[in-house]
Amino acid sequence: MQMAARNCKLFSKIMKHLFHYISVLLLFGLNGIAAGQDCWGNFRGNSALTGVAEVELPGDLRLEWTFKTGDAIKAAPVVCDGIIVAGSLDGNLYGITREGNLKWKINTGNGIESPALIDNGMVYVGNLDGSVFAIELETGKTRWTYDTEGQIMGSPNLWKGQIEGKPGTTRVLIIGSYDYYLHGIDALTGEGLWKYEADNFINGTPAIYKGYAIFGGCDGMLHQVRVSDGKLKERRPVATYVAGSVTVVDWITYVGDYDGKFTALNIQHGKEQWSYKNDKAELPFIASPSVDGNRVFIGNRDKYVYCFNRTTGDLIWSVNTRGRVDASPVLAGDDLLVATMRGDVLVMDAASGEVKWTYEIGSPVMGNPAVTDERVIVGAGDGRIYCFGSK
Repeated sequence: MQMAARNCKLFSKIMKHLFHYISVLLLFGLNGIAAGQDCWGNFRGNSALTGVAEVELPGDLRLEWTFKTGDAIKAAPVVCDGIIVAGSLDGNLYGITREGNLKWKINTGNGIESPALIDNGMVYVGNLDGSVFAIELETGKTRWTYDTEGQIMGSPNLWKGQIEGKPGTTRVLIIGSYDYYLHGIDALTGEGLWKYEADNFINGTPAIYKGYAIFGGCDGMLHQVRVSDGKLKERRPVATYVAGSVTVVDWITYVGDYDGKFTALNIQHGKEQWSYKNDKAELPFIASPSVDGNRVFIGNRDKYVYCFNRTTGDLIWSVNTRGRVDASPVLAGDDLLVATMRGDVLVMDAASGEVKWTYEIGSPVMGNPAVTDERVIVGAGDGRIYCFGSK
């Protein structure tokens, strides 16, 4: 009987993860940049920015190596094909091997706070000059540059589809700038395809869902822009200031704002589904949410990580991490990875919020971890890349 019970539990767990994996494939389809066993090419794992990794973390994470850059690291690292890519405030973009050795670096001329994007053997990144670079992942060679007229804080995102007047499939790079514009760029050539003007700075990364780029900004509006031509579908007020990136699942956009409100908005029907605010603190949500199944996770500058029922908004749990949480959480199997401005990296039980593992870097972590191949890669304010694994 005990053996049968164990087998039933094992079968249930396998089916749960199989169902989840199939759901992710159906959700993002061909346009999604999905997290996989060997690639975390988008800083949130996929085009809808759900912050979910398709890996199980090892139970004995330990530090494998560190790599030192010339200044603080604010941008989240990304990794594909065994090459870790991270920008630094020293103005360099670094390509680092899985063993922690320098493969290449390029000087972009100004600090980099924007996470890079890896797709189809190319790296795309913006810097504080407002320049966008397309770089070969294997060699570090620059293919093209594109200039905006304001600094770039958010990561690029990418959509693949048909553009009127262009044969075949076009890869469209989508990136926001402090010049108030969302830019659509041909990822192959660097040609500007269109620009959409918001009413203020664009800080975060646009989520891409059902052919639309969805983002907030300093204008407090939630924008839906068609990525094939840059035309506005709808915009509506959600806050005074949206500092981070939104997440979209099943037409529900999850967005945190600078006034400390976290909102689930049905963008198909234009209705608020629910919202939450810690009235005792009212501190900003800088982090982006992570969404999986019927749960949504997010950190706040009040030092708490929150888990909500994503349908009803009911609070499932909240945990004080003892440090401001500006980095977005990442869900990996049954574990939630969290990093804090206090300099701690934590693995929490996603079901209960219990802290299962912690490592004290001792320097602020502002960008979320990259998760791949049973490795966790983190950039910190001390200018180092930290690689954790099971060795």
